[in-house]
Amino acid sequence: MGARVAVAGASGYAGGELLRLLAGHPDLEIGALGAGSNAGAPVTAVHPHLITLADRTFGPTTAAAFAGSDLVFMALPHTEAATLAGQLPEQTKVVDLGAGFRLKSAAAWDRFYGGDHPGTWAYGLPELPGARATIKAASRVAAPGCYATASIVALAPLLAHGLVAPEDIVIVAASGTSGAGRSATVSLLGSEVMGSVSAYKVGGTHRHTPEIEQALQTVLTGPGATGGQATISFTPTLAPMPRGILATGTARLVQDASTAELRAAVASTYHGEPFIHLLAEGQWPATAATAGSNAAHLQVVADPHAGRAVVVSAIDNLGKGAAGQAVQNANLMLGLPETAGLTALGVAP
Repeated sequence: MGARVAVAGASGYAGGELLRLLAGHPDLEIGALGAGSNAGAPVTAVHPHLITLADRTFGPTTAAAFAGSDLVFMALPHTEAATLAGQLPEQTKVVDLGAGFRLKSAAAWDRFYGGDHPGTWAYGLPELPGARATIKAASRVAAPGCYATASIVALAPLLAHGLVAPEDIVIVAASGTSGAGRSATVSLLGSEVMGSVSAYKVGGTHRHTPEIEQALQTVLTGPGATGGQATISFTPTLAPMPRGILATGTARLVQDASTAELRAAVASTYHGEPFIHLLAEGQWPATAATAGSNAAHLQVVADPHAGRAVVVSAIDNLGKGAAGQAVQNANLMLGLPETAGLTALGVAP
């Protein structure tokens, strides 16, 4: 018998992806499945693709329901997650897929979310410098946001090696509709989304902005970094696809850094990483190539005409951007192989 894990918020898109990954995990046993208003419904009534869980039923999202779990995944709105986390025993490990415990700054929390700051947990992006040891030692981990993951893994190596200036970073990213969750919303109807790409939360108002800046700031204290304050202009867009994120980041080059230098920085940073891949020169990331995987595909080039670095990343927002990364964190916290139950291989066509 492996470790027993529970899922709070199991009926949403991220919760469903968690169940898909856990159903094939060699070392984890699926315990209680909390689903709020879907409590009492069969799992396959909500997630018909999870046929091996046809005998399972959703239950209530309460601390009592998760008693005896070795680890609880929370895929809940941040207010509900904060309440549940406070009710779980200290010895129960928790991975939160929501935003509640990502930010260190109470002022940033108040500005972008409002209300009392829930607190700060270990930040669950294993590929950041020093993060693995912190995650392994933690009992509570905040998994990064999807836009944040795509942006951070792309830009962190360039900042850590002092190849770009941190004060002038521009990120434009496109997400599939599942990133907005499963609740019925007019703007997410097929008739509204198909054949259209639209921007939203423009002008520094998207909630992942302080999270990206916070994570990028941590790499600016490394031996090769130039220091300074990480400042981003972030524009998210909604693309007519169910899943995937394509993020394009640009930053001002330092000392006319070349494409070769930029590629060397990314390659050395992620050497040996199982889920982050620098593509061959001339090959650009595409969301379809990462669908169903826990992979991030990167490409970087210098634009000497504009004096900027251009780095593009693609992830599955439900994979490396949510459920896959949560499982990666859980593996580390439970002392399991980090890649257990996960794949870097996408699904095609």
